[in-house]
Amino acid sequence: MTMMHPGLPFGWALTTWICVMILAVWALFAPHRRSIYPSKQAKQKRLGRRVAAMFVVSDWPILTLKLLLVTLFLLVIIAGLYGTPIPARNIATVLTWNIWWSGLIFSVFFLGSAWCAVCPWDALATWLTRFNFTGRPNSGSSLSLRVPKFLRNVWPALLLFIGLTWMELGVGITTSPYATALLSMLMLMLATVSLALFERKAFCRYFCPVGRTIGFYAQLAPVELRHIDAEICNRCVTLDCYHGNEEVEPCPTSLVMKNLQENTYCTSCGNCIQSCPDQNIAWRSRPMSREATQDARPRPDEAWFMLGLLALTGLHGLTMMPFWERWIRGLARLIGDSGQLLWSFTAGLLASIMLVVLVYGLLIALTRFCNRREVSFKRLFFGMSFIALPLAFAYHLAHNLNHLLREGRGLGALFMNPLGLGVHPLSMVEKQTRAMSAVIPQDAIFALQTGLIVFGFWIAMQVLRHRGEALLPNSGWKLFPMCIFALVMTASHLWLLTQPMMMRF
Repeated sequence: MTMMHPGLPFGWALTTWICVMILAVWALFAPHRRSIYPSKQAKQKRLGRRVAAMFVVSDWPILTLKLLLVTLFLLVIIAGLYGTPIPARNIATVLTWNIWWSGLIFSVFFLGSAWCAVCPWDALATWLTRFNFTGRPNSGSSLSLRVPKFLRNVWPALLLFIGLTWMELGVGITTSPYATALLSMLMLMLATVSLALFERKAFCRYFCPVGRTIGFYAQLAPVELRHIDAEICNRCVTLDCYHGNEEVEPCPTSLVMKNLQENTYCTSCGNCIQSCPDQNIAWRSRPMSREATQDARPRPDEAWFMLGLLALTGLHGLTMMPFWERWIRGLARLIGDSGQLLWSFTAGLLASIMLVVLVYGLLIALTRFCNRREVSFKRLFFGMSFIALPLAFAYHLAHNLNHLLREGRGLGALFMNPLGLGVHPLSMVEKQTRAMSAVIPQDAIFALQTGLIVFGFWIAMQVLRHRGEALLPNSGWKLFPMCIFALVMTASHLWLLTQPMMMRF
C-alpha cells in the first residue's frame, strides 16, 4: 500500500487563486513605471567588508564545510554500496533525495549559489587532480585545454538534467541505495575528468545540472557577490578577480567582477574577494526580483534551460500523482512497452517538455500578433523566457516542502545505523505517521505553499511588466497572452499541490 501526503485544501487553493488573479489584473492594467531599486551601498559596504575579511584572513571556514560535506558524500557512497537495499532505512537514499535534493533549493532562496562554494563533487575533484586541499594555485595534473566552442553553453547541463530526471523518475534510482551511490560516483567522475582536461572549472560552468539549476534560481536570490565601489573596478588594470594571483586561483567560471550583473555563473567561491588588492568585493543584499526582471541578459541556451526547468519541475510533481502510473501503463499497452516501461516514461517526459514549450511558443506568437509584430519572434521568445524562472522556483519550493518536512523524519536514527544493518522495512504505522505528521504543523505547510505560489506569480508579473516594456513599449494589456501563460502554469502547479502526493519511499 502506497502512503500519500495530504494535498492542499480547497480553502487554501481558493485563497491562492484569488491572490493570483488580483496580481494578474494589476500587471495588465496598472500604470507602468520603470522601477528604480533603492540603493543600500553604504550598508552593503560595511557588511561586505566584515564578511570578506573572514575569507581573506583564513581558508578554514570554507575548508571545514567542504570536509564535512565530503565526509557525508563518502558516507552516501559506502552506505549505498554496502548497506541495506531498503531505501527508507539506508542513509544514502534518505540523505540524498529527502534531505539534500529537497533542501538544496531552499538554500538558494536564502544564500544564492553558496552551495557551489562547498560542493563535495568539486572539492574531491580538485583534491584528486591538483593534490591541493586549499584554494591556492597548483597546476597539478590538469591539461587546461580550452573548452570546445560547441560546449561553451548550458546545453550540456540541460541534457544532463533531463537525463538525471529520467534516471530519478523513470529508472527509479531514488528507491535504490545502490543506484544512488553509482550516480554519486558518476557525478564525481564527470567533475574530475572535466577538471583534468579543461581549463578552470568547465564542469561547474557548462556541464553540472545541479550547479546550473542553482545558478538560474540564484537570479532570484536576495544576495549577490559584487564590487563595492564601481570606480575602483573601472580603474583596475590587473583584473585579479579574473586572473587570480600568486596566492589565489582565478575565477573558476571566468567572470570579471566589474562586468558582473548576474548570479547565474557565480559559484560564490570567494576567490575574487581574496584576490582583489583593494578589498572591493563583497556580498550584499538586493531585491529578489531585480536580476530576473532587468539585469540578466537573455541568451538562447539559457532561455531553453529556463523553459526546460519549468517543464521538468512540473513533471516531478506529476509523476508522484496516483494517476500518473495509470497513464503510463495505458500508453505502454498502446505501444507494446513492457518491463520498467522506460519507453513509455521517456515519451511522457518528452511530451511534458514539448507541451510547455508549445504553449509558451504559441502565446509568444499571439503576443507578437497583438502588438503588431513590432519585434521578432525569436527576440520575444528568448527575452520573455525569464517568466518561467519564478514559476518553476516557487513550485519547486512548495513541492519540496512535503519531502523535506514529512519524509526527512528519523534522520537521527539513520546516522546511528547509516547502512541499515539488521533493520526491517517501514511498517504501515510508520509510513502513516510520516505521511500525516511533519516537523511543523500541517496548516503551516499549507500556508507556506500558498505564500510561495503567490510569491512566484508576483515575481513573474514583475518580469512580464518590465521585460514587456523593454521589448514592446507601451504594450500594457496587450501582454495578456504571456499573462495567460503564467496563469496556466500556476493553475497546473496549484492543481498538483491540491492532489494527494505519493511518498518517495
